[in-house]
Amino acid sequence: MDLYFLDTNATIWLYQGELEYFDKQILTIMEKHDLYISPMVTLELQYLYEIDRIKKSGDKIVSELYKSIGLQVHNIPLTVLIEKALTEEWTRDPFDRLITTHAKLEDAYLITKDKTILKNYKRAIW
Repeated sequence: MDLYFLDTNATIWLYQGELEYFDKQILTIMEKHDLYISPMVTLELQYLYEIDRIKKSGDKIVSELYKSIGLQVHNIPLTVLIEKALTEEWTRDPFDRLITTHAKLEDAYLITKDKTILKNYKRAIW
């Protein structure tokens, strides 16, 4: 069974109902499959909240998406995630590195519009 992870921006757009950011193929995938995020997405959402880039805290966004669409936080031991992320040298962004590594460890698709991730992770889709 294929897993579909959302990156942070995709999570924000979905939460805010900004579906125009997604193309039809991605919307179809999101309607047909369970969606997951790495716990690192929740942490990045919190950082964005703390610097006033978004209006709700990370845990509130994730909780509301769980209630509305069943979004799940996919857990993995942090030590495993960090160990594998050490080999991903294509970005200096710690969140992109950890979120992508998490999807990679699960051989999951990662729904993202980030061009750097799309270029460096073969299962990144948009």
